Amino acid sequence: MSVYDFTVKTIRGEEKSMADYKGKVLLIVNTASKCGFTPQYKELQELYDEYKDKGFEVLAFPCNQFGQQEPGSESEIERFCQLNYGVTFPLFAKVDVNGANAHPLFVYLTEKAPGILGTKAIKWNFTKFLVDKNGNVVGRFAPQTKPSELKQEIEKLLNV
Repeated sequence: MSVYDFTVKTIRGEEKSMADYKGKVLLIVNTASKCGFTPQYKELQELYDEYKDKGFEVLAFPCNQFGQQEPGSESEIERFCQLNYGVTFPLFAKVDVNGANAHPLFVYLTEKAPGILGTKAIKWNFTKFLVDKNGNVVGRFAPQTKPSELKQEIEKLLNV
């Protein structure tokens, strides 16, 4: 099993197979528009701009489970990201990342890359999962980890 076995819904409600990203390095992030870490959208976009032509994708999954910091509709979230951060990387429909209604992709990600002390639960918005070209989860990074701090890891996986 790999991340390619999952189907997700885009921010516009279309079904998308994660298999469409085969052969790419992925940074999968649970995001929120009203969080102290929201400015990370800027660095996520910069990473995307720098590496997208080399086989890198940022995949953002809005989540309202942490302090109700993503209260908007999908269209409001999309508009916010474009207007405030010029986001052009893929945005997906709002998901739960923890609990009984957690999206299966996030259940898988947290099983493959548990947090500190083996905790599977995601603690907050902007937790980042790095996935290699073969769909293997190779890293989990805390919300405090700035996207720019992942450049070396990304370049290693891209063989840049």
